[in-house]
Amino acid sequence: MNTPSPARIAVVFPLWAGVLALAGYLLPGLFQPGQFLIVPLLIVIMFGMGLTLRPADFTRALQRWPVVILGLALQFGLMPAVAYVIAQLLGLPDQLALGMILVGSVAGGTASNVISFLAGGDVALSITLTSIATLVSVLATPLLTWLYAGTHVPVPVASMLISIAEIVVAPVAGGMLVNRLIGDRWRDRDGWCALGSAAAIGAVIAIIVAINATSIATLGALVLVAVIVHNLIGVAAGFGLTWLATRNGVVARTIAIEVGMQNSGLAVALAQQYFSPVAALPAAVFSVWHNLSGAALAAVCKRIDGRSRRPLAARG
Repeated sequence: MNTPSPARIAVVFPLWAGVLALAGYLLPGLFQPGQFLIVPLLIVIMFGMGLTLRPADFTRALQRWPVVILGLALQFGLMPAVAYVIAQLLGLPDQLALGMILVGSVAGGTASNVISFLAGGDVALSITLTSIATLVSVLATPLLTWLYAGTHVPVPVASMLISIAEIVVAPVAGGMLVNRLIGDRWRDRDGWCALGSAAAIGAVIAIIVAINATSIATLGALVLVAVIVHNLIGVAAGFGLTWLATRNGVVARTIAIEVGMQNSGLAVALAQQYFSPVAALPAAVFSVWHNLSGAALAAVCKRIDGRSRRPLAARG
């Protein structure tokens, strides 16, 4: 069997996610019984992420600390604040506002690494930011959720912290341990991990959409607007501020993708476990949208790169 291509998976995934989201909406009875699978599926995704990480990925953080700190500041400073402002401006109900804040408070998603590759970004930097932000999220996500949403909805900070450690840190650490043990004996694991993650995320999307099928009929358009604005602000601010700080287009597009693409699967799991299915709706919509926008951004970046490499006589 041929090794799955992470690049091809990234291109196909938005269609896969969209089809499963539609299936969950049209056939909710088929997917609703799988609600108990959300957390186990997320653990599988995090374990797969660990399988693709090496200690050198974290060492890079020490070598490129100014850019990493900038990325973390945008990830955990800008995104939750923007989510809060959007929720207030659109007048979202408390549970939907909480869902938006959760999406803004989590780390970048693993799909950002593949999108960075497709966009001609700095893949090593993307992996470094994803891994460091994932660890930071253990403390940052519950605290930021409490800071922005705690006055409207009770936020169990301590319980959320423990859950994130169980759902994120333990599987990632386990995956890294297995990675170290197998060494080079499974060279094509990155492709298989990407395929497994895509399948698991698609299943989570279908389940969450099925659980929220009734709410989507009345609130879906409003949530989609909130998610699109949130994502686009993250991408635009990530690129613009990084460009001003570094004057490096490759680094700027990498940070833009990392900031704009959130770990919506974790937000789904936390919303489902501690709040309500409605609170999980923004994360489910985000899962579909940010892959579509990420794939589109990658196509634009590659087109720009292609034009810049053409001879002057061939341009225009």
